[in-house]
Amino acid sequence: MMILPLKTQVIPSGLVTRSPNKLRFHHNVSLTVAFTVGTPPQNVSMVIDTGSELSWLHCNKTLSNPTAFNPNRSISYQTIPCSSPTCTNRTQDFPIPASCDSNNLCHATLSYADASSSDGNLASDIFHIGSSDISDLVFGCMDSVFSSNPDEDSKNTGLMGMNRGSLSFVSQLGFPKFSYCISGTDFSGLLLLGESNLTWSVPLNYTPLIQISTPLPYFDRVAYTVQLEGIKVLDRLLPIPKSTFEPDHTGAGQTMVDSGTQFTFLLGPAYNALRTAFFNQTNSVLKVLEDPDFVFQGAMDLCYLVPLSQRVLPPLPTVTLVFHGAEMTVSGDRVLYRVPDELRGNDSVHCLSFGNSDLLGVEAYVIGHHHQQNVWMEFDLEKSRIGLAQAVVVVFCEDGSAQGLLLYILWSMLSNLDGMCDRGSRDGEPLP
Repeated sequence: MMILPLKTQVIPSGLVTRSPNKLRFHHNVSLTVAFTVGTPPQNVSMVIDTGSELSWLHCNKTLSNPTAFNPNRSISYQTIPCSSPTCTNRTQDFPIPASCDSNNLCHATLSYADASSSDGNLASDIFHIGSSDISDLVFGCMDSVFSSNPDEDSKNTGLMGMNRGSLSFVSQLGFPKFSYCISGTDFSGLLLLGESNLTWSVPLNYTPLIQISTPLPYFDRVAYTVQLEGIKVLDRLLPIPKSTFEPDHTGAGQTMVDSGTQFTFLLGPAYNALRTAFFNQTNSVLKVLEDPDFVFQGAMDLCYLVPLSQRVLPPLPTVTLVFHGAEMTVSGDRVLYRVPDELRGNDSVHCLSFGNSDLLGVEAYVIGHHHQQNVWMEFDLEKSRIGLAQAVVVVFCEDGSAQGLLLYILWSMLSNLDGMCDRGSRDGEPLP
């Protein structure tokens, strides 16, 4: 088992680079891990993305991107020829097929829905994670990256692809499962790679992963796809036909669990039902923002005005996503998200943290990491399922020790205590 501290990085604006089937919108927070790569080791920081396959590093150091990995400084760095089985057989799930460059090296081009792109050569090197050294791990060494947000690029060295593709980080490690827990603040969390063997105070509820053998144009076969069966508001199931949540004959309508997406996005019929129910429960206690031109991240059109002098939100209805065999309940400030730097006079703007996929032109349901906060997420690859447990953990002490983080999680769950560091933001406490 490998244990890594997981940090949430606040991004003022811009995009985390996304694969072509990803949502086009501005992130405010991304999840990152830090370790070292190469010989001698170089520090890297990578965005965790369960919706992408190929891990990659910036390999072109510039003034605007001083954090890039320098392959010339690593004696263990190896390029991958285009005749290699890795290049010919293991890149079949890439949206754009790998090609041969002028030096007969395996070349990968990644283009994105937001017009961002990156390309470079496939390579391998030693990844130093905790006390373990992982040799010959394949990644993309990208020397050409065009991003919509250079500021974001300067903060991270690359992206860690964690989906079910053969070249994803977790597939190459060969672990039967991995888990993470994200705190309810914008500070930290924990990533476990491998079997945790933890004894939980509450059992994990599992929902099976959906797999198809036949390629469909709108179905991502290497994503973590689950079956969404319904949505509850205040524990009342909304009258949405189950067929609304089922993929159609083209694959459109799959439900993906994606740590690389910040919020949760629902297809139009489900979103509209949720929006109406939530509005009916809150319009008497919150003032709705009446501005048809303001749609947060291009998909969230139910927003409210909250006086800056008001330090506590009124009680909000819970929203529960019902999966086959498991549920995920969202409450408090995870239901309404305060839009950074958005003010209307003396009011801040808070939006329902569920968006309309139809407004983005995306034919999928996507469960983002904002709604995975304070939930222990276990990805069991061996048994093809995802486990969920509502964690009482709210924050993690920054003692510099990943083991300390793990012990705090266990201690918190077993004793039903939170806030050992007294830094958490809990329901009913002052607004951020």
